[in-house]
Amino acid sequence: MNIPDCFDLSGKRLFITGGSRGLGREMALAIAQAGADVVLAGRDQASLEESAMDIRRIGRESFPLVADIGNPHDCEAACRQVLTEFGPIDILINNVGGRLINVPITEQSLDDWQKIMDLNVTSTFLCSKLIGGSMIERGLGGRIINIASISGIIANRGIGGRSYETSKAAIIQFTRTAAVDWAPSGVTVNAICPGGFMTAPNRNWARHTPEVIEEFERQIPMGRFGDPKKSGRWRSIWRAMLHAI
Repeated sequence: MNIPDCFDLSGKRLFITGGSRGLGREMALAIAQAGADVVLAGRDQASLEESAMDIRRIGRESFPLVADIGNPHDCEAACRQVLTEFGPIDILINNVGGRLINVPITEQSLDDWQKIMDLNVTSTFLCSKLIGGSMIERGLGGRIINIASISGIIANRGIGGRSYETSKAAIIQFTRTAAVDWAPSGVTVNAICPGGFMTAPNRNWARHTPEVIEEFERQIPMGRFGDPKKSGRWRSIWRAMLHAI
């Protein structure tokens, strides 16, 4: 088998949350270029349709699904719908997430804390449980990639909302435990911890609180944010997928 064949995902199907914008969109396009069909979940119908059309232009099937993955009830319903209407799923990318708030620990409400935990951690758990569980039942293996963050390893300075760092650290540990549990079934589970990228949420931070972005940039060794479009091939994902499916 030559190297390009190792990355061939023809006949496979991806389900990605938060797949219509930013890094999620670039990952979905890159995996479609490798031959997989893609089910995209997100809240915005217009961006979902746009990304789905771009995937179809590559020559792959794409199925947009409007769902609030940060709401546990909606997330579970979306996963069941995916399995019923678009399954089987071979690859799951738990990408949806965000910080959303910039408040000190002493001022963050319990509701806001739970909202971020549900968006980042509970969604990863539910999608892994249901989609990953279906992979185990099929007995043909599968691939789960959780998008954590460098913020799950370090403590950022100059910004509040520590529920974000906490949730991303939880995703990293959840990934480790799921990987141990599911490896005998041929379902591999990995996490990727991106640094700062100038996605739509960070552009929004830059408009409203530029000092936050400036502080982030000072903490980046290269002194600048990454560009999602220049990272569309996501070679770290390809390496994680190699020989996994």
